[in-house]
Amino acid sequence: MGRIWKERVDFMTELEQARAVISEADREMAKLFTKRMEAVRTVAAYKRAHGLPITDRSREEEMLREEAGLIEDETLRPFYVSFLKETIGISKRYQHRLMDGLRVAYSGVEGAFANIAAQKIFPDATAMPYADFAAAYRAVEEGRCDCAVLPIENSLNGDVGRVLDLAYFGKLYVSGVYEVEIVHNLLAVKGTTMDEVRTVVSHEQALGQCAQYLEKHGFATTEAVNTAVAAKMVAEAGRHDLVAIGSAEAAERFGLKVLESHINDSSNNSTRFAVFTRERREPGTDDGRFLMLFSVNNAAGSLGRAINVIGEYGFNLLALKSRPRKELAWEYYFYAESEGNIASEQGRKMLDALRSCCNDLKVLGSYEREVRV
Repeated sequence: MGRIWKERVDFMTELEQARAVISEADREMAKLFTKRMEAVRTVAAYKRAHGLPITDRSREEEMLREEAGLIEDETLRPFYVSFLKETIGISKRYQHRLMDGLRVAYSGVEGAFANIAAQKIFPDATAMPYADFAAAYRAVEEGRCDCAVLPIENSLNGDVGRVLDLAYFGKLYVSGVYEVEIVHNLLAVKGTTMDEVRTVVSHEQALGQCAQYLEKHGFATTEAVNTAVAAKMVAEAGRHDLVAIGSAEAAERFGLKVLESHINDSSNNSTRFAVFTRERREPGTDDGRFLMLFSVNNAAGSLGRAINVIGEYGFNLLALKSRPRKELAWEYYFYAESEGNIASEQGRKMLDALRSCCNDLKVLGSYEREVRV
C-alpha cells in the first residue's frame, strides 16, 4: 500500500511540474502576444495611411513556410502551422477592428465596376461614391477619404486618360495596382426583348470594350458617367428601347434584368485599378514595380536619353505612354512603369540622371507586385 501511494505522489509531482512549465510558457506567451499585437497595430496604421488591404496571401504563405522550418519535430510541425494560421487570423481580425471606418472613394454609384473593385480590395471599408474621377481624387487630397480606387487601364480599350491626368497634376501617390476581371452585360427593364432594343447607354470605356457586339446589332450608343449610372438611367426611364451595359451587381441594385451576358469583345477583359493615397509608400523589395511621371526638355533626343537612362541603371521599362499637357499645346508628359526598387542606390542614381533631361519628374508610387482580385 505504501509503495502504491509513493508512486501516486511521484506521478502527481511530475504532472504538477509539467503544469508549472505550461503555466510559465503561457505567461511568456502572453507577453509575446501583447508585443505581437502592438506590432500589428503599427501594421494596421501603415496600411490605413498607404491604402493597403489587410489580407496579403503571398506574405502569409511565405511566413508559414519560413516559420514551419523552426520546428524540427515532424510530428509537432503541422500543429505549429495550425497555431500560426490561427494567430494570423487573430491578427487580421484585430486589424479589421482597428481599420473600421476606412473610407474608400470611387467614381460612380453602387454596382459600378469601381465600386466592385473597391469592395474586393477593401472588403471591410466604407466605399464612398463620387460623381466622377476628379471628385473621388479630390476627396482623398482634401482628407475626406483615406484612399481612392480608380481605373488606370483596360486590357481591351487602353488607358484611362483622365485618371492619368489627375495623377500628373495632382498630389496623390499610388500604393498598389489591382487587376479586376470585367464582365459586361446588357441590362434592361424587365419584360424587354432583344428586338425592342434601339439605344445602349454606358461609360465610354464599356462602349469601347463592346464595340463589335454593338456594331453587329446596329445599336445606337450614348455615353454616361459610368456603367452603374447608365443602369440607373435605364431603370428610371422604364423604356424597352433603352438598355445599359453594366455589371450583374448593377442589374440587381436597380431592379433590371440581364438581357444578354458576357458581351465583351474579348473574354479576356480586365481593368487595372490603382489605389491613390496621400502618403507615399516606400518599396520593400527589389523585385517590385514603380510608376513615374515626367516631361522632357524641349531638345532633340531628350526622350531617347530618358529611356536610355532607365535601362543603363538596370531597370526594366514595362510601359511608356504619352499624354498631352493641357496647359501647353503640342507638349506631352509621359507615364512610365518599370520593374525594380526605386529607393535603392541605383534608383537614386537613375533619378539624378533623369533630372538632367526631364522636367516635372515625379515618382508616382511603388508596390511589391500586381494583384488580381
